[in-house]
Amino acid sequence: MTIVLLRVWLPDRPGALGEVASAIGLAGGDVVGIEILERGGGRAIDELVVSLPEGVDVNALVARVSAVAGADIEDVRPVDDDEHDLGMAAVELAADLAEASDRAVVLARLTHAVHTTLAADWAAIAASGGSLREVVGDAPSAPWLSAYLEGVRHVAGAGAGHGADDVAWAELPGAGLDVVVGRSGRPLRDRERRFLRALARVSAVRWSDLGARRRTA
Repeated sequence: MTIVLLRVWLPDRPGALGEVASAIGLAGGDVVGIEILERGGGRAIDELVVSLPEGVDVNALVARVSAVAGADIEDVRPVDDDEHDLGMAAVELAADLAEASDRAVVLARLTHAVHTTLAADWAAIAASGGSLREVVGDAPSAPWLSAYLEGVRHVAGAGAGHGADDVAWAELPGAGLDVVVGRSGRPLRDRERRFLRALARVSAVRWSDLGARRRTA
């Protein structure tokens, strides 16, 4: 059995998702998970987790879905069985953070979690002074990240998380830090950006708690 993650643009109207699910069934697949990643302009971007039995061709799945009126496939790729679950990833990171013994561990666990869960090319923690505190993957330089963060804050306001489609960021409130991720080929959608902001907030709480413990020790 193969698990496939299918991202598809659909008309934001009743019945459109059902038509896609029916097409997946006709191709021999089974929809085992659905997330609405973004909505707007009369369209929705849905991410469907599809189980394909042995011998079912991914190309046949793509052809069936593409034939649905108004459906456009953004991406299709095989994934591990638990790779796609943003909710479980958030719970697991919260548990890991609760067990973190110092601030460096908090940053390392946050960076690795967002890099893995969002299937990002890179992830980094940038300090307000421009230095990099944690990096996973081939991240841009500290000056580039500093300029990027300054620019998106100027346009969108601090903590908003908007910017280029291939980069997402979130502020760790009160920590003077930002987490930034980049992913080429698949735009980072609204739900993924909200996921990133939520993880940053949880991490900031643990960061603050560890700082308070250190001051009173």
